[in-house]
Amino acid sequence: MRVARRDVLAAGGGIAAALLTGLGTTARAASVRPDKPLVLGHRGCSALRPEHTLGSYAKAIADGADFIEPDLVSTKDGILVARHENNITETTDVATRKEFAARKASKVVDGVSQFGWFTEDFTLDELRTLRAKERLTGEGMRTESHSYDGAFRIVTLAEIADFLAAEAAARGRTIGLIPEIKHSTYFAGIGLPLEERFCKELAANRYLGTAPVIVQSFEIGNLKKLRGVLGDKPNVQFMQLIDQNDMRPADVAKAGGATTYGDMLKPDGLAQIAGYADWVAPWTRQLIPLDSEGKIGSAFDVIADAHRAGLLVGCYTFRPENQFLAADYRNDAGPNARNPEGSVMEIRRYLSEGLDGFFTDDPALGRRAVDGDPQQ
Repeated sequence: MRVARRDVLAAGGGIAAALLTGLGTTARAASVRPDKPLVLGHRGCSALRPEHTLGSYAKAIADGADFIEPDLVSTKDGILVARHENNITETTDVATRKEFAARKASKVVDGVSQFGWFTEDFTLDELRTLRAKERLTGEGMRTESHSYDGAFRIVTLAEIADFLAAEAAARGRTIGLIPEIKHSTYFAGIGLPLEERFCKELAANRYLGTAPVIVQSFEIGNLKKLRGVLGDKPNVQFMQLIDQNDMRPADVAKAGGATTYGDMLKPDGLAQIAGYADWVAPWTRQLIPLDSEGKIGSAFDVIADAHRAGLLVGCYTFRPENQFLAADYRNDAGPNARNPEGSVMEIRRYLSEGLDGFFTDDPALGRRAVDGDPQQ
């Protein structure tokens, strides 16, 4: 059954948020698919503002995102902050800060050796002194975003929730939150488990008590745990993220398990995901691969198989620069150049396969892809 957009978004007064119908148990998720795919602001509007900043989230909301995404990691004093990774070397000015030079460290996070500065080695007050910057570099790469380097500080989940409530009230529409719980097994291993803190933050915020929330993770155990605590809340859903086919979730790998993400995308694996999650979200090329020339190929059966299993299907991540597009959709402006038309066309190709939502670095282009191009 498909429902009209007016049924998916129900009006509410002030910040008494409108709810996406169907949020809640897996059993009803697949039967209540949004009439239009959801535009998920990847780290906000990370194509035009430094990621995971209030500026990035504000731009995403202004450009029509249905949800904004904070990736959540912990500080030394146990506060949840928005960073794509706990390694903040590429996304802040920490490397230029002499007072923190001695904090540079070598660590193994989810089986990967890294060298840099990590959020768990800083208190919140220390992190607040840093300033965010655009992660992607290169000639002509995200020049607008780079123009905001140094303008924004690191923000907490609580601050994001309050900001979201204010934006929703000011704009008269509900804006959802789609937080990713990052490196759960790693943080638990160093005495900074994320899940309990996340549940407390969710309970403490009035707006998030009713607004749509989709909790996502590349791990399995934390989603099952959170489902047990939050699964009776009608505004909360759960999304299983999928990494490369030959990789294993971090918690599976730590436990010595053999299950790979490729296994999870098979019909039996999708049926298991449907036991604890409402969504499955692979990488784009796990849904429609590229051929030997880098052009869009034929779709795999993942979307149809997931829908049969009772799951909604999302994917990550659409980026507007030529180098990230399939060869079919690139222009001759160079690999780092923005190509809005090509990005919209690529998103629409994926939408034609039945996606229920998608992450994009540029929500305005995602909105155009879903709603129609006003320039046409």
